[in-house]
Amino acid sequence: MTEPAPLPPLDELLAGAHVVALPMRVRFRGVEVRETMLLRGPAGWGEFGPFPEYGDTEAAAWLRAAVEAAWHGFPPPRRTRIPVNATVPAVPAARVPEVLARFGTGVRAVKVKVAERGQDLHDDAARVAAVRARLPDAELRVDANGGWDVPAALAALERLGEHGLAYAEQPVPTVAGLAAVREGLADRGVPVLVAADESVRRASDPLAVARAGAADLLVVKAAPLGGVRRALDVVAQAGLPVVVSSALDSSVGIRAGLALAAALPELPYACGLGTVSLMREDVLREPLRPVDGALELRDAVPDPGLLAARAVPADRRRWWLERVRRVHAAASRPRGVTAR
Repeated sequence: MTEPAPLPPLDELLAGAHVVALPMRVRFRGVEVRETMLLRGPAGWGEFGPFPEYGDTEAAAWLRAAVEAAWHGFPPPRRTRIPVNATVPAVPAARVPEVLARFGTGVRAVKVKVAERGQDLHDDAARVAAVRARLPDAELRVDANGGWDVPAALAALERLGEHGLAYAEQPVPTVAGLAAVREGLADRGVPVLVAADESVRRASDPLAVARAGAADLLVVKAAPLGGVRRALDVVAQAGLPVVVSSALDSSVGIRAGLALAAALPELPYACGLGTVSLMREDVLREPLRPVDGALELRDAVPDPGLLAARAVPADRRRWWLERVRRVHAAASRPRGVTAR
């Protein structure tokens, strides 16, 4: 595994830091306003946006990814056009056409959020059916974010599979559970593949899923894995097909995801990198939103006026500055050394 490059001094890192709040068009992953920190370095811009519930140790990977983008740049690309899927949050079925319209024409793949708290399988089935009715030829995937147990996942995927699903992303929370779901689907003759997301990006060992034979493919995200180069290492060692996805990033973070997708030897699936379409605001005058089902590889340089307009209040900026100080300290300690 590639060793992470040393972090720049904290003062240098904070000299180009901007904290912004980007309102969402629809509630997604419980988020209505996405706060994130953008860092400017000698190679460009990076994004540090771990969700608030992430601890400092886990967030350290996100900081390394932001530093890679802003201080070191990305590996050479193998392709410049990246196919992307539309993403449908856990909205009522009646809102599906509105959400899909934000992704423009040419959508060939759609990821549908399921297993939302406060909803049931009827809601999921109605949402998936609405997507299928709107896009009869699209490849469909569902993402449960580990929200089911094994029996519920098997029952749900048997029912949702009637609409023609390519795969189910993280149907259950554990590696053992993923293996059980994969085996159970095969026993029932349900032709739905199992993809691992949280079991890769939030695991101390991102290769455990592959070693256990618990998934058919992996969902990889540059920021939680510590940057593009480390994600490429994970993919190479796992030996499984992958889907590149985002972590509800601004266009700056999406640029890192595009760099990962562009550098992969193979790209068999459309990527989950179109989520800027779910945001009402961005930091680029021309946000990285898909056209005809794809994103073109290009730089993401924030507009100074938009950075100022989207800046968070002073108390939220202090919160993020204190957070990045702690995370920088955690990421800078030698491995095996803990804070006293």
